[in-house]
Amino acid sequence: MPVILRPDEVKAKYGPLFCRGFYTMVDEDNGIAQIVEVCSSRGPAEWDIVNRRRTGGIIKDIDLDGQTLIMDVEIGEKELRFGPVSANLGGQGVSSLKVEGDRVRTVWKGLAGASVGIGACIPQCPDVIETVYPDDFKLGGAHAASVEIVTPKMVRLVIGIDDTDTKDKGATWVVGMKLGRACPYGKFIEHKIIQLNPNAPNKTTNCCSTAISFAATEEEIPKIIEFAVDFVRKESYSEDAVITVYKGLKIPEPLSDFGWSAKTVLYERETAIKLAEENGVQIISVTGMGGVIGAVAAIGCFDMGVRSAGVPSDFE
Repeated sequence: MPVILRPDEVKAKYGPLFCRGFYTMVDEDNGIAQIVEVCSSRGPAEWDIVNRRRTGGIIKDIDLDGQTLIMDVEIGEKELRFGPVSANLGGQGVSSLKVEGDRVRTVWKGLAGASVGIGACIPQCPDVIETVYPDDFKLGGAHAASVEIVTPKMVRLVIGIDDTDTKDKGATWVVGMKLGRACPYGKFIEHKIIQLNPNAPNKTTNCCSTAISFAATEEEIPKIIEFAVDFVRKESYSEDAVITVYKGLKIPEPLSDFGWSAKTVLYERETAIKLAEENGVQIISVTGMGGVIGAVAAIGCFDMGVRSAGVPSDFE
């Protein structure tokens, strides 16, 4: 019979290990998900990247931000490719992700030392609900192991912000960072500074908006939005502060195109508002509407990596 253990029971059985965060965000409309794993050290995270890439499975892309692993995966199931090389190198991978109501179930497999990571380290993270072990499970050594890790179903919530400052006071990117760190709901994941057109007539100094993302359950989303609106209102020195909200792991192409072109083109507010309405972006006037272009562009640029922080000429 399979054995089901809670994180505290895994910790009691195997001793304290190193996973500091483990979140699964799903985007069922696009058939994709993102697994975020916060490690205690960069070394194991680097090893995990190499071995998870080698085995393939449902992984589409995997990256490392400091000590945080960010895995883009497909919803569904695919065979892992351990191959003969694994006898010498070991291996680890995720072969399945399924959404079950308000839970997500992932299937992990590991060889040798990699079995400790998927069998004892991740399962004792407090973000995990439970882990299902087969009755023949053995940890470490030369053993191969497979477990099912169950976590809360979460989604990605991206919040764009612009025009909280004046020429004399404040910085919008600071408001965004403080908001992400202060919010008691969800899990603060990323913070971005979005460079926009420096020739904008109503800019303060650098003409930057900002955006932050959270991993959140559906129940937490309205609480995060309410907290964000109140926080930005209290922190804003401007009468033009705007918040935008987008839920999902895939930014629509028209939004990305708008975000990139807003670095060189001067748009009218109506263009940004129409684009937001057509692409699932909620616009919230906090103290005004002057920041709507930058706040919509912040959503569009969120997944551009370092390009979000520059203008096109920086990358020619």
